[in-house]
Amino acid sequence: MNAAQTSARTVRLILGDQLNPQHSWFATVDPQVVYLMMEVRQETNYVLHHAQKVISIFAAMRAMATELRADGHRVHYISIGQPESENAMVENIAKIVHSLAATHFEYQEPDEWRLDALLREYAAMAEASGTHASRMVSSEHFFTGRLETRQMFKHGKRWLMETMYRQMRVRHRVLLDSDGEPEGGQWNFDAENRKAWKGDPVEPIDFRPSHDHGVLWKEIQAAGVKTFGLPAANAIRWPVDRVEALQQLDGFIAHALPHFGDYQDAMSREAKRLFHSMLSFALNIKMLSPREVVARVESAWRSGGVPLPAAEGFIRQILGWREYVRGVYWAQMPGYESNNFLEHTADLPEWFWTGKTHMACMSAAITQSLEMAHAHHIQRLMVIGNFALLAGLNPTALHAWYLGIYIDAFEWVELPNTVGMSQFADAGGLATKPYVSSAAYIDRMGDYCSGCRYNKKLKTGADACPFNSLYWEFYERHTPKLGHNARIGMAYQQLKKMDPVTKEGLMEKARELRADLNRL
Repeated sequence: MNAAQTSARTVRLILGDQLNPQHSWFATVDPQVVYLMMEVRQETNYVLHHAQKVISIFAAMRAMATELRADGHRVHYISIGQPESENAMVENIAKIVHSLAATHFEYQEPDEWRLDALLREYAAMAEASGTHASRMVSSEHFFTGRLETRQMFKHGKRWLMETMYRQMRVRHRVLLDSDGEPEGGQWNFDAENRKAWKGDPVEPIDFRPSHDHGVLWKEIQAAGVKTFGLPAANAIRWPVDRVEALQQLDGFIAHALPHFGDYQDAMSREAKRLFHSMLSFALNIKMLSPREVVARVESAWRSGGVPLPAAEGFIRQILGWREYVRGVYWAQMPGYESNNFLEHTADLPEWFWTGKTHMACMSAAITQSLEMAHAHHIQRLMVIGNFALLAGLNPTALHAWYLGIYIDAFEWVELPNTVGMSQFADAGGLATKPYVSSAAYIDRMGDYCSGCRYNKKLKTGADACPFNSLYWEFYERHTPKLGHNARIGMAYQQLKKMDPVTKEGLMEKARELRADLNRL
């Protein structure tokens, strides 16, 4: 699988989330350039990953290597079964550079801080020793530079996604009329995108490909890589190359986007995909460009194919939220992963790894995640994340779980979403309030409560939904840190008006639940 061991001038590293065949690197074929790709235990082991995540990334990497070779490029590929896969990444880089007598090493800017630090250190050492020159280039993927968001909010400005989103819309001329104003007369149609789904319109067919990665899965197992979740190796639905990703984008725009806006927050045990794009994996490993996705969605609206709230809601996720959380990540690293403002320390319940809990909503969301390596944003935020915050789970442990289980989870996007948005562990740096709810919200947006072992209407007693007492005890427990937050003032007003006996019953019930989360 490796390039012939003849000399080369330059070795270029391609990471597993840099699978963009349209990068300018590949515009010309240069026989003096060797592209290095590695399946290494350093990357499979830094957190416990879902089996489908490891399989799908390796399959996509191999497809990229095959495509590059077919185009005439030289590729040195280290697969998971080779002894070199046990080496540290920089050790392999150094050996390949030396064996090819290369004078230059180049790499695209990594999206994760740990890899950025690792490669910067290696490059500095190589430069200092005089073995070869090193250079980092742009990944040519995002709308913004790493530190651009930090510059946007300098001088004490409050960090708000909406502020950045509007600036991005103006800068890139997205969904603007001829006068430079937002189409439809408003910037954000989120208030129109909160409908529950009752079965009509029907969920579209799954327009993603299906792959049999059984041979690759056996290689991964033989190498001793530890994973969790359902491998589903003979029917994995994640694209392996840009052609398939573009077909997936086409299917989404034609069949799901028209209804995405209305039902983007809806949840149902009967429809696990609903009208979501499932494109985040292809985007986050760079098979697709966010620019082309945004342009295609805007074009679909302008041609009359989708409603404006649907187009705007989806574009806001890409042009707004995705760029914003990346800016937060690079502004706050290193150290952001250690934030724990509310001092939560509870271990993750055992059923986070099995889905076997009596809470129907948690069982459905976690089981789906284990089966598909995917759950949409409301399942992640307002079911799993909501419970984790109310129950006081350790945000660092939860971060590792989210990072491992989801196919699209890379630290730059997952960490701010988990530590900041979901767990409020950064003291409100990302979110203006904790995102918590009782059973009422979960029932309003989904069908999980029907047939659940627990009663959504009860607050105390053996049959009471755990979310109800945990919700009020969360606010009471954190009054010193949250009581001054104007956005949740109504909750504290209700607590003050609550009958003392009723209040104590809620507190006692919540404490009982938190004392043994594994029983739920």
